[in-house]
Amino acid sequence: MKINGNAIRPGNVILHKDGLWQAVKIQHTQPGKGGAYLQVELRNLRDGTKLNERFRASETVERVRLEQRKHQFLFADGDMLTFMNTQDYDQVALPRELLGEQAVYLQDGMEVMIEFHEDSPLAVSLPETVVLEVTETEPVVKGQTAASSNKPAVLENGVRVMVPPFVNIGDRIIVNTADSTYAKRAD
Repeated sequence: MKINGNAIRPGNVILHKDGLWQAVKIQHTQPGKGGAYLQVELRNLRDGTKLNERFRASETVERVRLEQRKHQFLFADGDMLTFMNTQDYDQVALPRELLGEQAVYLQDGMEVMIEFHEDSPLAVSLPETVVLEVTETEPVVKGQTAASSNKPAVLENGVRVMVPPFVNIGDRIIVNTADSTYAKRAD
């Protein structure tokens, strides 16, 4: 689908320079001299490289629609992660680097969304939050609870996060997968 260069929004995937690029950031710019343009930071969906491009309203770009399919995480085998389509039970093995740092949050049976372009997997989206158990943390020092200071904790998957003073070893907490931050205690 063709769209104007100034209609690109963050998250859009476009066909540009013989590759699939996702718009990460956009900024409308109207210089004092010349026409307005859209400054777009693009990320290549195949290799992760970044590129800054300018698009004018008179230019057209090809917007690509990605197909999203629900998959269930089955197991990890070295650097490969195996997922199963929840509709037709087909399995797909993807390299761990496709998930990057978020791969540590994968749990057996976790539902993820995999984006495909012409049956080629491009990206994996994890749930926004996961529930994990605290395995290590420091005890609370008396009087320290008056100030809103957090303390370091290690979770069952080895990730270090900062947690409030009232969180103890064995507590189950909800963690944001995007930035590895504490959200709240799990029920």
